[in-house]
Amino acid sequence: MNITPELKRAVSAPMRLACAVSQRKFRVSLLAALVVSLASASLGMAALVPVNLRSAGSFVILSKTGITDVYASAIVGNVGTSPITGAALLLACNEVAGSIYTVDAAGPACEVINPSFLTTAISDMQTAYTDAAGRKNPNVTELGAGNINAMTIPPGLYKWSSSVGIPIVVTLAGGPNDVWIFQIAGNLTVGNRAQVILRGGAKAKNVFWQVAGQTTLGTTANFKGVVLCQTLIAMNTGAVLNGRALAQTAVTLQMNAVTQPAN
Repeated sequence: MNITPELKRAVSAPMRLACAVSQRKFRVSLLAALVVSLASASLGMAALVPVNLRSAGSFVILSKTGITDVYASAIVGNVGTSPITGAALLLACNEVAGSIYTVDAAGPACEVINPSFLTTAISDMQTAYTDAAGRKNPNVTELGAGNINAMTIPPGLYKWSSSVGIPIVVTLAGGPNDVWIFQIAGNLTVGNRAQVILRGGAKAKNVFWQVAGQTTLGTTANFKGVVLCQTLIAMNTGAVLNGRALAQTAVTLQMNAVTQPAN
């Protein structure tokens, strides 16, 4: 059978139309999928808001059972202990650029006695800990099996069922409004000379380390973020913290620099 040019055009026109329709549907489907993906990502980021410290955010160091110190440390911000007596707060007045709050007159000579304020701050600290520990749907669980050394970690919620260690360095990369929450069921151990690096405008005030066990910052370590610890926060000789040490037991200092995070 001879196929005339007219017949070819008659046959191929519907095929071209069907092909064009199929391609258009594919492009539309692809665009829809992309929109959904971007929307989901946006919603996920929006859902992670900073932990509200309330009045506990007025302190750079807050402890329920005392603050020990090997002189001389340099503290920028308010410190306080409650309900334990002020005698358990062993910082000297010239080590603190801020106020030293106690529940009684047994503390340093420069103390501010304000038990009601401290009671509220301690309660807010515990509420903040519960908030951080209770956040749902982590982005990643058991990252690095607890060893996050040399990793670059984007904003998000991270959860471990055991301890976490930073032997040398970890980098948190994100913007000034991004939030990191680390839920740690065991201890947090930061090695000697180890450091937490913030990149891309990330801020220490938006980094929260919720630790059920003990937090230990190694000798001359350089750490960043708000430590919400259910037990002891121990800073070894020369360790530096840009953030807050909020402990439900004690904080121990050894010639350390602790500075409240900038807004």
